[in-house]
Order: sequence, then C-alpha cells, then structure tokens
Amino acid sequence: MSKKYIIKLTPEERRMLEQLTNTGKSPAYKVNHARILLKADIGTEDGGWTDETISIALDMSISTIERVRRLFVEQGIEAALSRQTSQKRKYHKLDGEQEAHLIAIACTQAPEGQARWTLRLLAQRLVELEIVDSISHETVRQTLKKNQLKPWLKQSWVIAPKADAEFVYHMEDVIDVYTRPYDPLYPVVCFDESNKQLVGEIIEPLPMEPGQPQRYDYQYERHGVCNLFMFSEHEAGWRHVEVTNRRTKIDYAQQMKYLVDVRYPDAEIITVIHDQLNTHVPSSLYQAFEPAEAKRLLGKLEFHYTPKHGSWLNMAEIELSVLATQCLQRRLPDKESLQREVAAWEERRNHDSRTIDWQFTTADARIKLKRLYPSIQT
Repeated sequence: MSKKYIIKLTPEERRMLEQLTNTGKSPAYKVNHARILLKADIGTEDGGWTDETISIALDMSISTIERVRRLFVEQGIEAALSRQTSQKRKYHKLDGEQEAHLIAIACTQAPEGQARWTLRLLAQRLVELEIVDSISHETVRQTLKKNQLKPWLKQSWVIAPKADAEFVYHMEDVIDVYTRPYDPLYPVVCFDESNKQLVGEIIEPLPMEPGQPQRYDYQYERHGVCNLFMFSEHEAGWRHVEVTNRRTKIDYAQQMKYLVDVRYPDAEIITVIHDQLNTHVPSSLYQAFEPAEAKRLLGKLEFHYTPKHGSWLNMAEIELSVLATQCLQRRLPDKESLQREVAAWEERRNHDSRTIDWQFTTADARIKLKRLYPSIQT
C-alpha cells in the first residue's frame, strides 16, 4: 500500500536535521522526529525506510511516525519537529454549591470495598445524590485540582497524641539540650539507625546517552538487608555512619564504646540523644561487656530520649534523610559496596562541615504544639 504522506527532503533540510541529531542539545522529542524524517526521506539511496522498519529501529510507535509524516507534508518541517498538543476540551464547570458538595464527599471515607475515592467514583456519587444530572471525571479532576485536593494520595505521618505529659517532658528535655553552648569537652551527639536493602542487577543497566536516561531492568536480585547506625554532632558539622549486619543490643553497645574510646577519648561527658527503641538502654552495655567496662563507659555517657511519636526531634534523622536522598536512592548489591559509597558520602559531607541550624525552642513548642500540653489539674 502506497504512502499518502511522502517525505522528500531538500539538501538544506537534510543538513539541518543531521546537525540537530548530532549536537545532542535539542529536546529528545525533536531529535526523534528529526530521525524519523531522515529515515523516511525517499531522496536517499535506499529510497526511504518503511514505517515498520523505522518503528523497530527507533523504538517508536507507528502512529507517531505517521503523524510526523503528515505534519511535514501539510505544515512543513518546523511543524513536524514540534511537539503537537491536542486542543483543550471544554468541560462543564460546577457552581459553588455543587463544588462544595464534591469537596465534602472527597474528604469522607471511601465506599466500602474501595481503598480510596477515584475520579470516576466521585462523579458517580454526585449523580447518585442528584447533585448533578451528569458529570465527567475530568470535571471532577479539575475541580479537585483547583482546591488542592488529592483523594487518591495518602501520606504517612507520626502523629503525637493530644495532652501527653510524657511526650512534653521528653520534648522539652531534648530541646533544652540543643540550647546548650558548644563545648568540645561536652559534645552533644544524636544517634539513630535505619536500614538499606541490598539489590543486585540481573541485566546490566544501559548507560545514559543524548535523548535517553539511564535505563534499569525491572528485574533484580535481593541480597539481604544491612543496618545503618548514624552519629551526628550537629554543631561540629560531623557525622559518621556505621554499616552492620544487625542492630541488636550488642551492636548498640559497640557503637557507644566507639563514641567513648575512639571519637571522644578526651571528652568529659558525651551527651547522646536517641529514641526509645528497646535496644537503646544503658543495660545493653552490661550484656556486651564485663561489669567494670560497662560501668566505665556509662560513666562518660549521658542519655536523653526523644518522645515516642517525636522522632523529628532527633537531628540524626535529618542526616539519615540526607544520606538516603544523596547516596542511597539506587541499587547497591552488597555490604562492601554500601560501605564504600556511604564512606565517600560521609567524607565529602564532613569535609564541607555541614551543620544543622536548630531553631525550634521550648517557647515555640508551647505555642505551636499547645495541644500536646495537658491541662492543669486543680
């Protein structure tokens, strides 16, 4: 079957397209369209490729190739290279009362058997309640977008209970520690832990190239999980990450020994802030060491605990978040690779002396978190 839209490039057009594909400075869609035109050109020795051949070679759909052909013939080379967008469809708008009903429904629990409201479910419910005679899901989407509502999303958050004296005590205690003047003989160190799943590639990733991001195969191999202990002395701009196989009481005790004997051998007292995990207790040192050694280490340590549901008060968690974003959001196959990459991240961040400027005070807490404070019993 003969083609309706035939591509025949002039020498000037061909030179321009070849230059566009070789520079690597144009958007990917424009480079792809240029390649289609070059391959489809009947003025070449091979008489131009078929759409099927171009589709296989460039990994593009037949419909895209046919559209580029049509645009070139009907509107010229600039139109063929552009990204054509369809005209916006006009949708029925809800009046104020109808919009209020939609927002109210979207903020309620989804129907039984549904994990969340979908656009089509919301449209169906508006019709069922006779709020509108008919409505498209696109109208629902635009209305929710205007009101910054996303019923299909859920966010995980640690919510502190109301009027909790235990929470308030630990919160104010930790905040008071953060307001102490800096003294290298009395360092304040935040301690936290996380984990990283080790994942190996089955097929080697394809490297990035002009017009293509780096590509990973969806298949991978799980190689277990490693634990990450994070230390952070925020005022000194120092942090350290220890990669371990486990996070038992023995492992915790070894980390405390590292603080006393390796990191701060000359310190008078080391203040440690961490959460209330069942391994984060002084008795862990008695499980790991002889009584005299445990007593010696504990004599150099002073513990302060963040409240339950208050992990945001631990600045080591901020460092773990930075570590995850800058270093760990990728596949790492084994413990050795993880240790190497984490050590490089740690060295660079310590070299830059990245500090944390903590500004939240007890006075701020008593205003902004007033609901957490219990009422006085008389």
